[in-house]
Amino acid sequence: MKVFTIDKDEGYSLSMIVEKSERLKRLPPYLFKEIDRQKNEVKARGVDIIDLGVGDPDIPTPQHIIDALKDAADDPVNHRYPSYSGMDDFNQAVADWYKRRFNVELDPQREVITLIGSKEGIAHIPLAFIDSGDVALVSSPGYPVYNIGVQFAGGKTYFMDLLKENRFLPDLESIPPNVAQKAKMMFLNYPNNPTSAVASDDFFQSVVLFALRHNIIVCHDAAYTEIAFDGYRPMSFLQVEGAKEVGIEFHSLSKTYNMTGWRIGFAVGNAKIIEGLGQIKSNIDSGAFQAIQVAGIAALSSGQSCVEEMRRIYAERRDILVSGLREAGLSIDVPLATFYLWVEVPEGYTSEGFTSHLLTRAGIVTTPGNGFGSAGEGYIRMALTVDKERIQEAVTRIKKVGF
Repeated sequence: MKVFTIDKDEGYSLSMIVEKSERLKRLPPYLFKEIDRQKNEVKARGVDIIDLGVGDPDIPTPQHIIDALKDAADDPVNHRYPSYSGMDDFNQAVADWYKRRFNVELDPQREVITLIGSKEGIAHIPLAFIDSGDVALVSSPGYPVYNIGVQFAGGKTYFMDLLKENRFLPDLESIPPNVAQKAKMMFLNYPNNPTSAVASDDFFQSVVLFALRHNIIVCHDAAYTEIAFDGYRPMSFLQVEGAKEVGIEFHSLSKTYNMTGWRIGFAVGNAKIIEGLGQIKSNIDSGAFQAIQVAGIAALSSGQSCVEEMRRIYAERRDILVSGLREAGLSIDVPLATFYLWVEVPEGYTSEGFTSHLLTRAGIVTTPGNGFGSAGEGYIRMALTVDKERIQEAVTRIKKVGF
């Protein structure tokens, strides 16, 4: 047996240098690192932490969905590789749900694709349509994955500021003509994370016209359409005439059915765009576990009373927190949708400064608005993902410590 040895005199190193790629080096800094550090310090002091920072539902997945998974997991048919684009039955259930919910007709074979959660699809779609140096239009503040997906594809991001005076909708006409001309994609998200803003038919119509004028693919993230209050029913981008000509819509079972850990979602819309996303996915992943798709069929096809109950719970929490924050002297609008509150920070504070104040003085975790983009400065986001007793406790603490 031949033995290999390393001769130090020949200049070899006994340890390898691991160099990260330029795409990782270009990622924006992890703005929540300092919050994590402070959170651990506060915990070490024995403080009871109330976490309003994470958008992860605390309500369990409905039992009929769990039961469907259990049965499907026992079936050996579901133990093999699934279809890259999703089970025919799941894609049909998606199309049927879109017809019932939005009156939008979809071809389940060409206009629907199953995702391993909508985040996966959002991160991957720039790889299908963005080349090095291409521009994508991304809202700020916004879900960080829109920008990160563009960066990983080698594209450049132009941030569209979401401002209170514009009802947190992007001003499309303010986009410089040379930017609009170069843009290949646009990412939108309504109801919006983090601002909880909602969009109208008129706004979506303007998006379609803008996209047609500049040949831009529109990617609408509709993850929060089913979390809405006071009789408001958010619309689908695809309900607007011409929308299917220019774009697709991402949806997820995560928020609607409290299935964040299950990783199941879908994209629907323009067949050529869906095909492009499918080509990327077939080279990167092997599809979603079929048993989870079966559970997804149960979620989409069964009665929706569980969704109504979820909305009732979040509405009750929203009302307690909004009322309490206003009593404490904070400025906030009552959201019509999502499980987030977008709260203006008091005078004299930055987003990170107020986040730090609430954490270190009151043991309450929130998210600084600038963590979602520079236009989020001046706000913090609070999630309604703890029970109402904990929310009431958070209100009591905020009033006690003041600002």
